[in-house]
Amino acid sequence: MDIKKLNAEVDALVSKGEILAAISKFFADSVVTTDHDGTVVSSKKGHFAKIEAFLGGIANVNSIKFHHSGVGDDVSMSEFTFDFAMKDGSHVLWHEILRRVWKDGKIVDEQYFLG
Repeated sequence: MDIKKLNAEVDALVSKGEILAAISKFFADSVVTTDHDGTVVSSKKGHFAKIEAFLGGIANVNSIKFHHSGVGDDVSMSEFTFDFAMKDGSHVLWHEILRRVWKDGKIVDEQYFLG
């Protein structure tokens, strides 16, 4: 599998706000995700539900900006800035680095770091 190509495809979906589609297509069923606050989710189904709930709280996507990515043997890093207006009146602005570990064309581990 060409991880550079796969990573570009997942980054393109995220850039368009199609985060649930990215999860559906690229995450392994047993994926482990770790948030910047240390929260760990140990399944595709669990992560999908978590992100679906978060996205449901967004009133407006102000912007999603992709900055850069880098790809190694089985690891990729992608940098984004997410700017959301939330339904509760709060504002979410994340400059985030996503580290992904790939196996057999699927993401098996993804960790989020605030920039």
